[in-house]
Amino acid sequence: DLLTGLPNRSSLQVTLSNLVKKDVHHTLMVLDLDNFKRINDSLGHQIGDDLLIGVAERIKLAIPKHASLYRLGGDEFALLVDQHPDIGSCAAIATQVINCLKPAFTLNNDSLVLGISIGIVLYPEDEQNEQALLRKADIAMYHAKSGGGNCYQFYSESLNQNALRQLEIESLIREALKDDLFEVYYQPKIDVKKDRLTGMEALVRLNHPTLGLIGPNEFIPLAEENGLIVEIGDVVLRKACFAAQKWLELGLFSGRVAVNLSSRQFALPDLRQRIESILRLTKLPAKHLELEITEGTVIKDPEQAIKVMQQLARMGVSLALDDFGTGYSSLSYLKRFPINCLKIDKTFVDDIDKSDRDLKMVDSIITIAHNMGLTVVGEGVEQTAQLNILKALNCEEIQGYIYSKPIREVDFELMLTADKLKFEALNSTLMKK
Repeated sequence: DLLTGLPNRSSLQVTLSNLVKKDVHHTLMVLDLDNFKRINDSLGHQIGDDLLIGVAERIKLAIPKHASLYRLGGDEFALLVDQHPDIGSCAAIATQVINCLKPAFTLNNDSLVLGISIGIVLYPEDEQNEQALLRKADIAMYHAKSGGGNCYQFYSESLNQNALRQLEIESLIREALKDDLFEVYYQPKIDVKKDRLTGMEALVRLNHPTLGLIGPNEFIPLAEENGLIVEIGDVVLRKACFAAQKWLELGLFSGRVAVNLSSRQFALPDLRQRIESILRLTKLPAKHLELEITEGTVIKDPEQAIKVMQQLARMGVSLALDDFGTGYSSLSYLKRFPINCLKIDKTFVDDIDKSDRDLKMVDSIITIAHNMGLTVVGEGVEQTAQLNILKALNCEEIQGYIYSKPIREVDFELMLTADKLKFEALNSTLMKK
């Protein structure tokens, strides 16, 4: 484009065509200045041209490196984002563009404030051909204009709701990290044979002063997507280790606290150092920490996963393979993972008393685990029938609502105290006998 130096419409069409041919996920945004024609008509084309140059400069500075800006003609621009963009990040880019134009432009002593309307389409979700993508982005942009302008609009209405929700959740996560709103809840793990509490899993909740308790399903998937899960993971690990160390000192507990490691955390080059520094800070001996890693995480790159797991095992922490049976890990890898425990996913436990197939699968998993010297935890146990079957199959530990849902730290401490008193009373009765 001669005026702004940006690539033009033909250039965009060539790039779009190539992305579509290669089937690369991307997002196209069409941007149109609000009321530009009025400025052009009243102040003249020279001012209009200077304004377009200024707009192009500001937008270029506001957008991330993986987004490209084009001028389609007149006061219409386009943005192409081609790094597997998600709805939340696209909404954030559109918001940055709108915000960058908020400060007034000063031209020939005239102070001009500009709004911009943005239409957003996703490939391949909204359309599979380049002309139709441009048309739908235009429709979404006019929809944004008709709503008063200076806003963005996704092509599908449901996506707009979703994008807003994601932005809300993301700002909630940032607020929770800043104001320490993340709480750790604990779900007991029970030794099936002894009927004793042997450990617990630490589970995160967001406790907001006005919105109340927000469950992990609301924020964990988005935090995984945008990387904030790493900070959340540090908070959970720190709080869980502090709590476990306190209960050790009080003599209420001698087992392990299990903390989930997300795939983002697992991929961190300094993971071992992070865990070591938290153990130093909390003074919790490594043998009282168990890290739960999902089968999905390790199967992305099993060879690398084995190296990371070996590093963690050398520190003295225990490792558990979570959600076992839901991924595709082969037994050849399983025998090489330096793990101590397999957790059978709730989906297998749910119908264990109704489906012969599920029963046989769980029986096989437990047999394989025991042959490899691993202990087994059955997750999501809710019914007595499920518990009895797992007991008969020699599953060592269970967790689930049949004993307790995840509870707050103070309540879990009361549970530990009650369990200890029950065990001491039982012991003294046996001694008397």
